[in-house]
Amino acid sequence: MQTFVAALLNSLDLGILLFVIAVGLNIIFGVLNVINFAHGALYMLGAYCAYTAIGLLGLPFWLALVAAPLVVAAVAVVLERLMLHRIYDRSITDSLLLTFALLLIIDESVRWIWGTSIHIVDPPVGLRGTFTVFGAQHPVYSLFVMAMGVLVGVGLWLFFTRTRAGKVMRAAASDRKMSRLVGINVPLVFTGVFALGAGIAGLGGVVAAPMRAIGPAMGANIIVESFIVVVIGGLGSFPGAFLGALILGAIHGFGSRFLPDLNLVLPFIGMAVVLLLKPHGLMGRPAT
Repeated sequence: MQTFVAALLNSLDLGILLFVIAVGLNIIFGVLNVINFAHGALYMLGAYCAYTAIGLLGLPFWLALVAAPLVVAAVAVVLERLMLHRIYDRSITDSLLLTFALLLIIDESVRWIWGTSIHIVDPPVGLRGTFTVFGAQHPVYSLFVMAMGVLVGVGLWLFFTRTRAGKVMRAAASDRKMSRLVGINVPLVFTGVFALGAGIAGLGGVVAAPMRAIGPAMGANIIVESFIVVVIGGLGSFPGAFLGALILGAIHGFGSRFLPDLNLVLPFIGMAVVLLLKPHGLMGRPAT
């Protein structure tokens, strides 16, 4: 029971963290039809901004939690206006190549500014320590991670279903030409969508900072896991991102406990099984 509970708790906090990161990737694809390879680099940038604010400037964690995603969103606006908006009507291959180039550029910029050393961010004072469930000890900070993931999910659902801005974004995603005809500023909407997705990635970086070592390789590592999440759940599906993240979290959480020798390949096996059975993901829909 202790081992099972420990694996379950690890699965939940990792899965919900992956949801926070991957949902921004899914939003960008769902509206802009762009597979954003630079998403992992924006997540990494959020973590480095948190390290700068907390570790170097001595600012509170809660201030970094708000400020870092805004900084990442501002960077995303610049990138979208300078480059990305030019390839929306092109082949999806062009977006893959461009965002992969942005990933490399941001990664090298991070190395130049912060160096190649590994950095650590401590959790805020009230979220340090551990708690015990059925004999299994787990970090208190993971409860915050789970709560943050739920807040992000509920907040995004309310935004897209209850606010005018969210409905405008959904309209622009459904039919760009008709949206222009009814007076929607589609380029501005697309900039906002990219900034929103990037800001969520930056938020994921801040939340992950006390859990994972901050280093230049973290962006490349997380983008692979994020793509596995969206492939399992379905590209462009908001509920699919949540389901895919929980499944990948369970694969990691239980795999590391019960199948440690196969833990590195289990996510890819799971993704392959889903692709064989449901090529569009568990909750994705075929392209029309």
